[in-house]
Amino acid sequence: MNPHALRSLLFVPATRPDRIAKALASPADAVIVDLEDAVDDGDKAHARDTLEAFLADNPQASLMVRINAHATPHYEPDLAMCTRQAAITHVIVPKAESCQALEKAAACGKPLWPLIETAQGLLALPSLTGVAGVERLSFGALDMITELGLTPETPGARQMLDQGRYQLVVHSRAAGLAAPLESPHPAIDDTDAVARTAVHAKEMGFAGMLCIHPRQLPAVNHAFSPSEADVAWARQVVDGASHQAGAFSVEGQMVDAPVIRRAQGILAKHEAGVRGGQPLS
Repeated sequence: MNPHALRSLLFVPATRPDRIAKALASPADAVIVDLEDAVDDGDKAHARDTLEAFLADNPQASLMVRINAHATPHYEPDLAMCTRQAAITHVIVPKAESCQALEKAAACGKPLWPLIETAQGLLALPSLTGVAGVERLSFGALDMITELGLTPETPGARQMLDQGRYQLVVHSRAAGLAAPLESPHPAIDDTDAVARTAVHAKEMGFAGMLCIHPRQLPAVNHAFSPSEADVAWARQVVDGASHQAGAFSVEGQMVDAPVIRRAQGILAKHEAGVRGGQPLS
C-alpha cells in the first residue's frame, strides 16, 4: 500500500462485520476498523473478538485499525491483536501525545499513524514525528474543538484549527513523513460541506481525508485527485524538462526545478490512483 496515494479512508465500527465487508467493497482507498469512538466501553473486548472472527472468515481482507488511547486499559489488548493479525496493515493511534506510548505501539511491527487531537499532541509534534515506525500524521479536529474550548463553525475556530493543520503539514515535511490526513467532517448528507473541507485541506498540503460515511467518499476522492487540467499541465512540464536544459516556459509561466518536482508529484499521484483501481473522481 502506497501511503502517498490514499485519498479517502473510511471508518467502520469493529462491532459491525457486515459494514466492514461493505466498506472494503466501497470506493474508499482504505478502510479503518474502529475500536475506539465507535465502540462503547463495555463492548471493547467483544469488538476485538468480532474483528478477529471477521479476519478469519475473510483471509483476503486488508485493513487498518484505530486502537484505543494509551491512557485506557484497552491499549495493550488492542496492540496485541494488531500484532498477531497480518491482515492489519497500519495502526491509527488516537490522542497521540507521548513518545513512550508510540514506541510501545511501534513494537507491533506495523506503521503508525498518530491522531493529533489535543493541545499536548500539537506541542509534542517535534518529538512524535521522530519516533521510529511513525509513517504519517492525521488531524482530529472534532476532538481539538472540544479540547481548546472553540465554538464550532465560527471564523475564530477555523483560524485556530488551521494553525493546527499548519503544524501537522510543516512537521510532517520536516520529518520526511507522508503528508497528513484531514479530520473527518461530521456532515453525512451535506456533501458540499465535505467537499469544501477536503479542498481546503488539499490547498493546505494534506494528502487525503478520514471519512465516517460512504456518502462522503465521492467528494473526498474528487477533491484529492489531480484534475484533468493538472495532469495535462504536468505532462507538458515533464515532457518539456526531458527535452530542454535549464528553465523554460509552459503556458506563459517559467518552469524550473521546483515546478518540475511539483509536476512529477501530480503525475505520480495520478498514476498511483490508476494502478490502485479506484476511480480518480
